[in-house]
Amino acid sequence: MVHHSGSIQCFKQQKGMFKSKSGTDKEHQLKPSRRSMPCLAQSQTHPQHLNKQSSVHQQNKVQPQPVSEGSAAIDVEQQRDSTKDTYTDESEHGTYDCRTDQSLLIQHELDRQKQTSRKSQKCKEESVNREKQIFERVPAHTNEMNSVASLGLFFKDGIKRIDYILVYKKSSPQIEKRSTFEKNLRAEGLMLERENSITNNDIMFVKVHCPWDTLCKYAERMNIRMPFRKKCYYTDWRSRTMGSLQRNMRQLKSWLPRNPMKLDKEALPDLEDTDCYTAPFSRARMHHFTINNKDTFFSNSTRSRIVHNILQRTKYEDGKSKMGINRLLGNGTYEAAFPPHEGSHKSRHPIKTHGAQNHRHLLYERWARWGMWYKYQPLDLIRRYFGEKIGLYFAWLGWYTGMLIPAALVGLFVFLYGLFTMDSSQVSKEICEANDTIMCPMCEKNCTLQRLNESCVYAKVTHLFDNGGTVFFAIFMAIWATVFLEFWKRRRAVLTYDWDLIDWEDEEEELRPQFEAKYSKLERVNPITGKPEPFQPFSDKLSRLMVSVSGIFFMISLVLTAVFAVVVYRLVAMEQFASLNWHFIKKYWQFATSGTGVCINFMIIMSLNVVYEKVAYWLTNLEHPRTDSEWENSFALKMFLFQFVNLNSSIFYIAFFLGRFAGRPGKYNRLFQRWRLEECHPSGCLIDLCLQMGVIMVLKQMWNNFMELGYPLLQNWWSRRKIKKGGQSVESKITIPQWEKDWNLQPMNAHGLMEEYLEMVIQFGFTTIFVAAFPLAPLLALLNNIIEIRLDAYKFVTQWRRPMPARATDIGIWYGILEGIGVVAVITNAFVIAITSDYIPRFVYAFKYGPCLDEGYRHEKCLRGYVNSSLSIFDLNELGEGYTGYCRYRDYRAPPWSTTPYEFTLQFWHVLAARLAFIIVFEHLVFGIKSFIAYLIPDMPKDLCDRMRREKYLVQEMMYEAELEHLQRERKKNGKHYNHEWP
Repeated sequence: MVHHSGSIQCFKQQKGMFKSKSGTDKEHQLKPSRRSMPCLAQSQTHPQHLNKQSSVHQQNKVQPQPVSEGSAAIDVEQQRDSTKDTYTDESEHGTYDCRTDQSLLIQHELDRQKQTSRKSQKCKEESVNREKQIFERVPAHTNEMNSVASLGLFFKDGIKRIDYILVYKKSSPQIEKRSTFEKNLRAEGLMLERENSITNNDIMFVKVHCPWDTLCKYAERMNIRMPFRKKCYYTDWRSRTMGSLQRNMRQLKSWLPRNPMKLDKEALPDLEDTDCYTAPFSRARMHHFTINNKDTFFSNSTRSRIVHNILQRTKYEDGKSKMGINRLLGNGTYEAAFPPHEGSHKSRHPIKTHGAQNHRHLLYERWARWGMWYKYQPLDLIRRYFGEKIGLYFAWLGWYTGMLIPAALVGLFVFLYGLFTMDSSQVSKEICEANDTIMCPMCEKNCTLQRLNESCVYAKVTHLFDNGGTVFFAIFMAIWATVFLEFWKRRRAVLTYDWDLIDWEDEEEELRPQFEAKYSKLERVNPITGKPEPFQPFSDKLSRLMVSVSGIFFMISLVLTAVFAVVVYRLVAMEQFASLNWHFIKKYWQFATSGTGVCINFMIIMSLNVVYEKVAYWLTNLEHPRTDSEWENSFALKMFLFQFVNLNSSIFYIAFFLGRFAGRPGKYNRLFQRWRLEECHPSGCLIDLCLQMGVIMVLKQMWNNFMELGYPLLQNWWSRRKIKKGGQSVESKITIPQWEKDWNLQPMNAHGLMEEYLEMVIQFGFTTIFVAAFPLAPLLALLNNIIEIRLDAYKFVTQWRRPMPARATDIGIWYGILEGIGVVAVITNAFVIAITSDYIPRFVYAFKYGPCLDEGYRHEKCLRGYVNSSLSIFDLNELGEGYTGYCRYRDYRAPPWSTTPYEFTLQFWHVLAARLAFIIVFEHLVFGIKSFIAYLIPDMPKDLCDRMRREKYLVQEMMYEAELEHLQRERKKNGKHYNHEWP
């Protein structure tokens, strides 16, 4: 655990960090008031064995050399062990002294860094004496302490916890910027320590520690909310009533079988009760907060976030915009900057008997392992380790996966209904028994006349997806999408309340360096900060936006060109497959054409995705967004549009264009006056649509899973192989510190969670847009997401460096995209049912032309003769190729002996009118139901609203009582008379 040296205590005395409102010093351990109840969330934030490990740190301390906060702490450490860890570069090493260039620092109201040399020397002497007094109490075991420090969690002294890691190359020419930056970090209150890499002589690590007083100062500036009381929601009588009900319910639940999906409390000992009132941290009101342990009061993620905030606002050169670690990473001053993992994710001892070694180990055992695939996710632990932004992503992914269960069950029921009724279907029976029905040739030269019963297999497979449950399932999925989004808003509200994000607002973001460099000559006053900043004129913004939109349309046209190329391939390939001597291919040439076309289309899709990412990146940079969030939203929208069009354009072609404009026998339409347009199979085009969706969905998910896990595994394996080739022995591998292990891991995606969200949103589109044609899509999505959660968890815990814990209150632009997909899904499914499937023609026949015209609708009996009614007649003599007799084709046209041969019949117009009417009725009905459900479901649960309102009231009361009790204790201690009233 972190202990405060004498220099820090002296620094606190100078700055008056623990002064209360009455001005009394608070150097002793702060205790909560007698009314307060301790919140275990912040006092027990580490697993059991992590606390055991901290006791080893307290017992095995090395006597440190005297260091002071404003001076070069690392130089003293390097002098102590110069032969092993010192990197000597005179031009850089000489800059680490007690002096700071005040013109390069960010001035704050509470910074009091300008001490005289006499006072600083006196402070150093006092700190040395305090440290000697402290460390003389325990024996110094150097070997044990070095082994503990080598774990990578502390400085060399085993006391100061590492909160952040900076990595740079010794050969980097940016020495002056780095030296100034690190000097200014010390002036801001951080402590730094450098150490050479074990596996690479050119790499230097800078370990960053944030002391208690600096944490308090920046926690106050950043308005970080910290716990101070146990929550109490109800009055006494209601509490007693609810308590008895809860006891009865708990007893009833104890008789029932245990839910296997929940994680036992024994399995997660770290997740104690976190239900505490919180308030923005204030040093003046520090006595309000429950500080049982200073080392664990601020969690590791909060400490890393505070350090990251300091790194973002510290200057490295004299200039208005010459600040921030991001700019130093961009110009090559540093190679990487990341918070360290809390140790290894594996342990030699089983977690059931020895407990978790750290949070990372606990996450791996209870979340990232494949054996936990059926368990609920420990969202509180994920949020505590990775931050709220990543926690919300996994919460959304888990919610989406759970909501897919009813959709998958209904889709499977529709599929099984089609499977069990496949043989009893009247349409399938008529097609399979049509031995005398000759179909017209479906290609020009190599196709022969076929009988209709040869399409028996296609007809039965089509019935699996095109049956009586199709319309019901399409309506169900449209309502499901609305319910999913509405209940996610409620779930998000609960999470933001539990994670204390209700009153949190994004800080005013820094401008992107590219934006500042481009528009540095034009300035205007920021209405939020009141400071002048670069300004982008509206005319320039509009022109760049038009160029970006033009680029988007160009890329979409490129996608359509690729789809057109696949269409041409299908037209050429069907003639070739029909002429092969291979009997199987010649018999099922349409299936071979569709299958190879889908595979080629998938390869084109994956190739264009690489191009799209680069084009989207270039177009987004061309727009010069003002902030990083604007850049991410613009880039995410472009990537979604590109991938959505790329993946769905071929599906839209098959659903709505294939076979619609082919013409009729004797008068076929041709492409470029050469290739005859493709027709639908005698059983319909739905089988082609199902094949296209199934292949693309399955292959896309397999490829994404490989790229998410397989590629990082290969990269990390290659890194370990290079270390092995460098001559590192097994013993040295064991002693590699944690920060170097993290450096050898892969960094998180450059675009953050964009790729993770994009993959799931595209899958959501597959699940909802064409679900009427492929009822198994929700089931495939469910199976993929069960794997996806564990893949992402394993990747975050074991294969990636620990990302900076960021805060967020929602999933950003992706919610609006999901709502747009829900609207498109309703329209698309209406057209698929009305145009692609045979549901409407069968419906019209049963009520208008079938045998049940005057008897009422009785399903299969009323469809007798439907196949014969849906096929038109053509005279083969008109082909002039030696054929005689008549053949049949799918259409509603008059026979050749009619007065108006080959013209559309009345039944065609009836079917067309029914299709248009169905589209209008379906859309209005579903949109009405969606709107009504969205109106009925409030965005926030009522009990949560009551809890928030009561909490606001109780917080005011508690703050008043705590301040009153504090002032009364101060008066009593000073011997003054006090009353039980506000003084």
